[in-house]
Amino acid sequence: MNEALKQAQYAFEEGEVPVGAVIVSKNSVIAKGYNQTEKLNDVTAHAEMLAITSAANYLGAKYLIDCRLYVTLEPCMMCGGALFWSQIGEVHFAAADLKRGFMKNESQILHPKTKIFAGTLAIEAELLLNSFFKKLRN
Repeated sequence: MNEALKQAQYAFEEGEVPVGAVIVSKNSVIAKGYNQTEKLNDVTAHAEMLAITSAANYLGAKYLIDCRLYVTLEPCMMCGGALFWSQIGEVHFAAADLKRGFMKNESQILHPKTKIFAGTLAIEAELLLNSFFKKLRN
């Protein structure tokens, strides 16, 4: 999760919503991403989406069954859908997203075999997000 926080800091420094993601396979980071929706002028350029694509390219496979995603903010419904299709093994997220997070959905959006872990380094992720939005408002 510390590496995901580093990725979120890159987003913050570029004026993007500070969300970072990494994907781990066999205890090695195989993909990294941070929000780049403004930079790429692409509403789908979320940290998770970029990391999923990078991991799939690295592995040469579309399924991430034996992989773990670490992301600083609970994935949205779009990212949750992509995670479902990738069949990722585990999702670890730091801060909850009560407005747009996939957990808000009544039904299970992730693949039934995907394990979910919440709250790792949540305080650090929330501080970065709150700092970004406070700066944006001022």
